[in-house]
Amino acid sequence: AATSLFDPVLCELINDCWWPERGVILDPFAGGMVRGIVASVRGYKYVGVELRREQVESNQNQLNPVTTGPYRPKWVCGDSREVLAKWQDTARVDLIASCPPYGNREVYSEDPADISNRPYSEFLVAYFDIIAKACHLLKEDRFAVFVVADYRDPTTGMMRCLVGDTVRAFEEAGLHYYTDA
Repeated sequence: AATSLFDPVLCELINDCWWPERGVILDPFAGGMVRGIVASVRGYKYVGVELRREQVESNQNQLNPVTTGPYRPKWVCGDSREVLAKWQDTARVDLIASCPPYGNREVYSEDPADISNRPYSEFLVAYFDIIAKACHLLKEDRFAVFVVADYRDPTTGMMRCLVGDTVRAFEEAGLHYYTDA
């Protein structure tokens, strides 16, 4: 099981810089509840897609009126490739914000659909597909913010250029590289 937690202060910084007022945020690699709670408290509609049912249930069970704002965050259980494909003609979002798996740096589950337990070449195929489907839902003149870093693959010892691969995935999906932080 993964142990990493997303920094809520980083969510607020992303919020202040990139989230449009009262916008809808899509998180295709939702994981824990931090991004959803921060979005809710700040007055945004948040939809996160998470593969692991136990994580979705945990997120929903921990919500309470004190930790949510005007819009209760929503987590959809499923494979982002399938969930986002179903939304292609119906949904539009104002921001894509996520912290995807770093390849197999942390393996989140043994589910065959979990891209974190795949070799890097297979991870990238699925990762690019998810990014492309998410970008198709993005309104014009909007942003995507992914928190990524390069990392050392624990099985091969090789460095993986996840930052460069992420930029390339978004560019192939039709977005432009605006900045990094």
